Amino acid sequence: MNAATNNSRNGNSSESIKQGFLEHLKYTLGVDEFTTTNHDRFMALSYTVRDRLINQWIKTQQTHHNKNTKRAYYLSLEFLMGRAMGNNIINMQLEDNVSEVLQELGYNLEELEDQEADAGLGNGGLGRLAACFLDSMATMNLPSFGYGIRYDYGIFKQKIDNGYQTEQPDDWLRNGNPWEIERPDVTVKVSFGGRVEAFNEKGKTIYRWMDTNDVIGVAYDMPIAGYGGKTINTLRLWSARAAEEFDFQDFNDGDYVEAVSAKVQAENLTKVLYPNDTLYLGKELRLKQQYFFVACSLNDILRRFRKSEEPWKKFPDYAAIQLNDTHPSIAIPELMRLLMDEENLSWDKAWKITESVMGYTNHTLMPEALEKWPEPMLAKLLPRHLQIILEINRRFLNKAITFFPNDMDKIREISIVEEGNPKQIRMANLCITGSHSTNGVAALHTELLKSRLVPSFAKIFPKRFNTKTNGNTQRRWLLHANPALAALITETIGDEWITNFAQLRKLEAWAEDKNFRTKFQETKLLAKRRLSECVEKKYGIKLNPEAFYNVQIKRMHEYKRQLLNIMQIIMLYNRIRKGNPDNYFPRISIFAGKSAPGYDMAKLIIKLINNVSGIINNDESIKGKIAVYFLADYKVSLAEKIIPATDLSEQISTAGTEASGTGNMKFMCNGAITIGTMDGANVEIVQEAGIENEFIFGLSADEVAELKPTYNPQSYYLEDKEIKEALDMIFNDYFSFSEPGIFEPIKQMIMKDGDKYMHLADLRSYDDAHQRAAAVYEDKDEWNRKAIINIASAGKFSSDRTIAEYAKDIWNLKPCPID
Repeated sequence: MNAATNNSRNGNSSESIKQGFLEHLKYTLGVDEFTTTNHDRFMALSYTVRDRLINQWIKTQQTHHNKNTKRAYYLSLEFLMGRAMGNNIINMQLEDNVSEVLQELGYNLEELEDQEADAGLGNGGLGRLAACFLDSMATMNLPSFGYGIRYDYGIFKQKIDNGYQTEQPDDWLRNGNPWEIERPDVTVKVSFGGRVEAFNEKGKTIYRWMDTNDVIGVAYDMPIAGYGGKTINTLRLWSARAAEEFDFQDFNDGDYVEAVSAKVQAENLTKVLYPNDTLYLGKELRLKQQYFFVACSLNDILRRFRKSEEPWKKFPDYAAIQLNDTHPSIAIPELMRLLMDEENLSWDKAWKITESVMGYTNHTLMPEALEKWPEPMLAKLLPRHLQIILEINRRFLNKAITFFPNDMDKIREISIVEEGNPKQIRMANLCITGSHSTNGVAALHTELLKSRLVPSFAKIFPKRFNTKTNGNTQRRWLLHANPALAALITETIGDEWITNFAQLRKLEAWAEDKNFRTKFQETKLLAKRRLSECVEKKYGIKLNPEAFYNVQIKRMHEYKRQLLNIMQIIMLYNRIRKGNPDNYFPRISIFAGKSAPGYDMAKLIIKLINNVSGIINNDESIKGKIAVYFLADYKVSLAEKIIPATDLSEQISTAGTEASGTGNMKFMCNGAITIGTMDGANVEIVQEAGIENEFIFGLSADEVAELKPTYNPQSYYLEDKEIKEALDMIFNDYFSFSEPGIFEPIKQMIMKDGDKYMHLADLRSYDDAHQRAAAVYEDKDEWNRKAIINIASAGKFSSDRTIAEYAKDIWNLKPCPID
């Protein structure tokens, strides 16, 4: 019996997987063949796969501990993990046996995968990048932990009501999460508020943070399986609990609400991802979230180091802490506080350690997106941290003034404290000052970071700035998301590409093989049919799988220029309805993405897209030659269906605004061709694949900067009849239905407020690029050749390559293979 039970937990054969699956149905879920549901089967299969992770997960941690390895700690407020089951089955190389078992039992793997809620613990590229990095670190046997927040509710569920985005709670945990393990013994006390008192002990000033309001952080662990299932690293997410569940005296006195108020307030900390921060209380909650997860994580990291019994000066030999954007930036003063106030280190020693272990990844080029906190808010919530930040700033400015003598404008620019009423604490300035590395996420991004965003810092710390161009894990975004294409690639060049993406370059020669081009086209048609089935089931929309798929799926923001896309679609619509529709092939334009709840302009652009869709899709005169769809509630699992089906990938941000992009890379390795500006990682995509194999348009970053002071959108509007006609249709209520004037703010933004993101400056060039793309697509064979060259050129854009560079250049981290 024991041997059989052990086999049902550990064996990878079809028989042991079947036994484990049936045992979990019966003994874990308490159902039989007559009462089981698809959700029961999903849970049973998840537990069965998780069983096969557990032994190696424990062995991984034991090996890292026994070998005293250095670990990378990746701190991120977002981890956009998506669904775990399919990815774990792929990485554990169980897919064939799992599929065989389910088929034998009369079940379907894809149907069970659809039962899993997306772990929507992030909003966009930043969170998805973090998820890819975890996959790569495990695959490459790099000892690491991810740290974040276990939000009760993920990024909101997006509904479309009369064309408008509405938000509903994303209760992703409502049916349980089979991949997490609660660690009630791993808890951290986190303090807020109170006051700081200074004491003199033996001639040394000691600071004590007193009279605080405390909450408890509880750890939840998720296994992160590397490909091949050898290294299983950990994503540790923190959930907030009250220090006391309820006040027994208040309860006995009949004040039931007050009795549990502390519990409610504490648990609100990790209730929702990104509370609306347009209000003061929302900002305060967001700051508390950031400190909560940082405090829990650093406490955990230091607890692990203390077990080594090494002196604190050795801490950088055991830990590398990477800050994913400024959200975890409070880690710098928190580590200083822990080292000085709790471990009694001097300022100089604590600062040397802090600088040595911290690395900072910048994700934005827009000054308004750089995080700042009001000084009074920090004084109220984190008084000791504010003291430390102000002392960091004082010491830094004393150094900086030697670089910029008598230039107070420069000193004000680089100060961590921004003067004003109230004063603001600039978290990006803190991150650059308090870490040994600041990296951009594409080559152009880093250059603009140094030359435009923080040039004075680049002068003071020239060796700190470096580039780590983003990447994606090919295991999820090709092997799992596009099985037909993955199988064709493996059949053609072998399977080494799964862990060495540079091997894709071998496909370049096959772009000239007509038979291979035909096979590639067949995989694209299969992907379109798969998407069509998904969209019909989810939205009731029938997509033509024979059409040309033009796709822009990403967070809704003005700089990403979904508005530019819909303007060009209106121009094309006018041509088709005024001309002969038979001269055009059928095209489908797909949009998907969420706007921040308080971002009115982005939400109005969603409304415009939906209204344009309503007009175009119901115009019989154009014979279905163009259709527009906005697919609500964009998430990782939907992206896994859309991206493999795409022909043309829209990467059209104003040059100089997108740090990198990661969607562009996902599309590329799935055989979509990029239409885009020379922005972010598009520049490197062009370098890898050749400009002749993409459709590049618009102003460069330098040209944008040069034109901006004299840019007049009115002149572009008046001088181009097609552009004027398309915009007039928006401005004059052609798409407004029964809401006249609804798009007046768009007119104001474009025509009166200066068109900040230069839509009209690029619109004609963008339309020309679309016409070039259409001309190439008329020759399917030539289109397929270019698409295959894009796949062959995508090898650079693996997160494995990115992580190898982080490990070598920033973390000084070596692989630790697990038996």
